[in-house]
Amino acid sequence: MPVLKKIALTVTSAALLSGFTLTPAVAADKDKSDDKQPKPPGVMSSLGGERLSMSGSQVNLGPGVPVLPKGLTGRSWIVADAENGDVLAAHNSHWRLPPASTLKMLFADTVLPALQPTQTHKVTESELSGVGEGSSLVGIKEDHTYTVHDLWLGVFLRSGNDAVHVLSEMYGGIPQTVAAMQKHAEELQALDTVVVSPDGYDAPRQVSSAYDLTLIARSGMQKKDFREYAATASADFPGEKKKGKKRDSFEIQNTNRLITGDIGVDPYKGIAGVKNGYTTHAGNTFTGVAERNGKVLLVTVMNPSAEESHAVYKEAAKLLDWGFAASGKVTPVGELVPPKSVDTGTGGKGAAPAAGADQGTGGQAEAAHASAASKGSSGVGVALAIIGGLLVVVAAAVYLVNRRWPLAGLGSRSAPETKDTGEAADPAETAEPAASVGESAGKPVDKA
Repeated sequence: MPVLKKIALTVTSAALLSGFTLTPAVAADKDKSDDKQPKPPGVMSSLGGERLSMSGSQVNLGPGVPVLPKGLTGRSWIVADAENGDVLAAHNSHWRLPPASTLKMLFADTVLPALQPTQTHKVTESELSGVGEGSSLVGIKEDHTYTVHDLWLGVFLRSGNDAVHVLSEMYGGIPQTVAAMQKHAEELQALDTVVVSPDGYDAPRQVSSAYDLTLIARSGMQKKDFREYAATASADFPGEKKKGKKRDSFEIQNTNRLITGDIGVDPYKGIAGVKNGYTTHAGNTFTGVAERNGKVLLVTVMNPSAEESHAVYKEAAKLLDWGFAASGKVTPVGELVPPKSVDTGTGGKGAAPAAGADQGTGGQAEAAHASAASKGSSGVGVALAIIGGLLVVVAAAVYLVNRRWPLAGLGSRSAPETKDTGEAADPAETAEPAASVGESAGKPVDKA
């Protein structure tokens, strides 16, 4: 028997007996071009478990546990139980990489509770002047008035950096928003994350990880408004107001292809959000949450191969399928840690809202969370899940998302047709690395 076949059989046999790690060195048949690809650092964070600090794929195979999907190309990914926090499998999950627009999940989780959805705001020229060249846009016009609800639709559905900048100014300004996001990331123990821009636009030193983005999504999905925006397939958005005429509106569609579908990608059954992204340096990134037979899973995929169209969605769908098949059979390789305040029972609030900001119903809920958590000094914390108006009280070590999410029908929605509105073109329409605004000139491109 050839030597290589003997080695392969030895590795396979060992993997079936216990947990295993697939390192880049195992794949001896990889193309030599892989040598030019970035490699994960030798030392990564062990937050959530020692296995998560190791490079390569981490999974515990055993009787009845399906093998991982073939052909996964993401530089980093993770599959986790959204309720109990078990990490079912991971691949370089603490590798600090550019997050692209998945960072908008942290922006929303930080800012959303501080602003009333019915609050209106007239946009100024200065609020749009800092939007990065080549950014994805929803089509906000200066000297036009929008509600906070409108702006959040622009953030979640069209990944509009223009909407992010306007909301940031309403929150207190870009620097204050960035500082609040960083503080909230630290509260969530998303310690791989460094925030430089609130919209995820490529910026020096701005990084996150599959592990962190999953923590952030888990926190965001406990907020009712966040869940509803993240799951929305399409909505009407205010258009240009012309003198003497009724203001027009145009339809915007969610760029998350596991919700709306696209050529080569079917809507994923049970999908409930969360966020996709693409920039020149980050490649495609995606965090999704889905429910099947009462089980809720989170998946994050960062920078898969650009050779296949919509690879980030296809690989996320494969990992979700694997997770649902493996759930209850596979021994976890780690866990999603709870926020600091829940973990310690100190009742910390995480990121504070902007000074003088109207907290609205979301802010009141956060205050209730902090108040309840402060009573848990004996080691019992409180996880806030605004589902049907209920607060779910759980042990500090179990920071869960209540499974009774309003998921009915989300996975079966047909993709609505996009209207030709003549409004600002949004390169996030493809969410794939095809040439776009600014790219041909070598400038950063943010598509989603």
